[in-house]
Amino acid sequence: MSQRKKRCQGYAAVPLARLIQGPSGLWSFGGAAAETLFDAGRRRGVSDQAIASHEQFVASYRETVLTAFQEVEDNLAALRILEDEAKTEDAAVAAAEHSLALSINRYKGGVTSYLEVTTAQSAALADEVTAVNLLTRRMTASVLLIKAIGGGWNVSQIPHV
Repeated sequence: MSQRKKRCQGYAAVPLARLIQGPSGLWSFGGAAAETLFDAGRRRGVSDQAIASHEQFVASYRETVLTAFQEVEDNLAALRILEDEAKTEDAAVAAAEHSLALSINRYKGGVTSYLEVTTAQSAALADEVTAVNLLTRRMTASVLLIKAIGGGWNVSQIPHV
């Protein structure tokens, strides 16, 4: 008999009982196949869990991105509004300084009392404090904007005076 005929006959000559048991392993394969097919929904559960986990990460990422956009927009708007306020306040500071200069000249000319000078100084100082507070708010908004767009710096980059 040729080698080919022996291979073709292989399991064909083996009785059915020997296929189910013994070295053929068909019996154990059938059990493993049945276990894979009837896993009581475990595979679907694992798949659903993976999908839910992915959706959770996507939602978290979306929330992070929307929060970042909101922070950027808020700080851009704050900078624009504070810039307009600073222009108005700079004009008020200039007017208060001009008023103070006029009050000092009137006092030196003997036309008015020193009370008018101190009142003008107080008004000029109040306007200057407001201008400095606006500058502080603008600087803070600038830093928050840089932070919101992902920028930053560390202590080694700050120039030492």
